[in-house]
Amino acid sequence: MRLGGLQKMTLLDFPGRVACTAFTVGCNFRCPFCHNSSLVVSPEVPELSQDDFFAFLKKRQGLLDGVAITGGEPLLHPDMPAFLRRIRSMGYAVKLDTNGAFPDRLQAILEEGLADYVAMDVKAGPDNYPRVTGLPGLDLSPIRESVSLLLQRKTDYEFRTTVVAELHTPADFQTIGPWVQGARRYFLQAFTDRDSVPFGGLHAPDRETLLAYADILRPFVEKVSLRGID
Repeated sequence: MRLGGLQKMTLLDFPGRVACTAFTVGCNFRCPFCHNSSLVVSPEVPELSQDDFFAFLKKRQGLLDGVAITGGEPLLHPDMPAFLRRIRSMGYAVKLDTNGAFPDRLQAILEEGLADYVAMDVKAGPDNYPRVTGLPGLDLSPIRESVSLLLQRKTDYEFRTTVVAELHTPADFQTIGPWVQGARRYFLQAFTDRDSVPFGGLHAPDRETLLAYADILRPFVEKVSLRGID
């Protein structure tokens, strides 16, 4: 497994924890709004060795209490369980970000109790998934399976969608709602343009639009919240 970076402290990425964030290299999706596209498509991205990463964790014991694993797509890496075991052996809680494309690997991690919190991206409504992920003909059955795994509530979790004005419409959330019915929490995140985003011309929807999308989801989800807006 390749690590492409480390944020040494965050109060935002892992709810209720003072954490660091580790970024894995590689992703099976090609979302046009990705904030970490260099981790996805660049084979020459600077790497952080696992030895250096675990040396950092050892020095921060007692100062940090959680590690958030994001990407790229962390579950692209079959050795992720061993990586998580080592983190947990040092006394850290683990938050795992995933796009849901590897339900078998997610299930194994959940069954072993290697993640304390899982954040799964729901990219769009089912009909819009191929466009929003940049993968024509995408098979959604693994995504649906991962949603079902989290809805079993064996591990704390959230679903979230990064909302882009040019990519999402009310129809997305009208179909997402029944898909995640009974979910504990759902976050709508306003897209933020950055130099690392692979395509230009994308924008966040306005606050009123996000609130309208949240209202569509509320009959299906226990709690819907917004991120990235004032």
